Amino acid sequence: MPDIIKLLPDSVANQIAAGEVIQRPASVVKELMENSVDAGSNYIRVIIKDAGSSLVQVIDDGTGMSETDSRLSFERHATSKINTAEDLFAISTKGFRGEALASIAAVAMVELKSCLHENEIGTMLKINGSKVELQEPASCPPGTNIAVKNLFYNVPARRKFLKTPSTEMRHIINEFQKIVLAHPDIRFSLHHNDKELFNLLRSNERQRILAVFGKNMNQNLINLHTETSLVKISGYTGKPENARKTFGEQFFFINNRYMRHPYLHKAVMEAYEKILPPDSIPSYFIFLHADPATIAPGLYLTEDDHRIPDLIDQHLIYKRPVGIQLADSGPRPFATGGSTALDGPADSLGVHTDFVSNVFDVDTLVQLCLNVHPVLLVEHRPPPGLLADSQR
Repeated sequence: MPDIIKLLPDSVANQIAAGEVIQRPASVVKELMENSVDAGSNYIRVIIKDAGSSLVQVIDDGTGMSETDSRLSFERHATSKINTAEDLFAISTKGFRGEALASIAAVAMVELKSCLHENEIGTMLKINGSKVELQEPASCPPGTNIAVKNLFYNVPARRKFLKTPSTEMRHIINEFQKIVLAHPDIRFSLHHNDKELFNLLRSNERQRILAVFGKNMNQNLINLHTETSLVKISGYTGKPENARKTFGEQFFFINNRYMRHPYLHKAVMEAYEKILPPDSIPSYFIFLHADPATIAPGLYLTEDDHRIPDLIDQHLIYKRPVGIQLADSGPRPFATGGSTALDGPADSLGVHTDFVSNVFDVDTLVQLCLNVHPVLLVEHRPPPGLLADSQR
């Protein structure tokens, strides 16, 4: 019987990889914006046409690339972010797998212009369906300008399954928001069909939130801050009376990288559980900062759905600081007619003491700080009785 196993051509392998990495135009926006952030850019411009099906263009003033790097960046698993497996335990960049540009070039027509700041002449590349059509010197400003045209032009089945332009544009804006909220120190702009949707100047976290979601949110934000030797949590949660029926203003970030985790969302919801009806969703913008070496590399191996292994009651670390701020701001019962949805008396400041005692436990906070960083559990054993307290 003849041998039947063979290596796939690079073009086919890239299209397979593209099916995982590039699911829609918003995926292209995410990958290119993250590359621009990692390049140390001060200003990142995003230009969209026809909800990304015709054009996704990202222009930055970052470090730029040499001629060799410009070409190599479109090879699979080519990256400047890591060199060894040990580097996975100290990741501080957005990406590191080296698959994005190769995957994009496999299913689109790509034009790249890039120039190092110390050079007068840059490089231009044109790649169609993984095939390099042109590579030549070009006059261009320092940084990188990459245009992705006719996404899925060579994969008609994938293009057919794109949603309506309004739906695809909503996904693009969502990815744009995730990155701009995490990096208020960078200026961003977003244009769609020659119309400016966002022009975000460099600012702080609160000002960036207001610039993205509107100045009317200013009175809705409750400051959130707690810090230990292992993790720092900061950000803002929304006042109970401004909660909505739909999702859209819920963001968790770890080391300035967006993350999605059901336990963490549940933690915030539990902090509000006695002051909101069950079908209301509060706004929150919560930033976690920790030493990358203490975070399992599995956190970064998926797009958004980060996996935190071996956590016990992990969500209480978020529940506690959120609940404290809600109590300080004066929680609003959701019951009407003058009745209260909270059990127990309120103190002189109008804070319902049983609500506070049910939510806040300093021992629980410390315990969960350790649990968020399982690598450190061996060195930092909780004191006797701590776990029992957290489980009450």
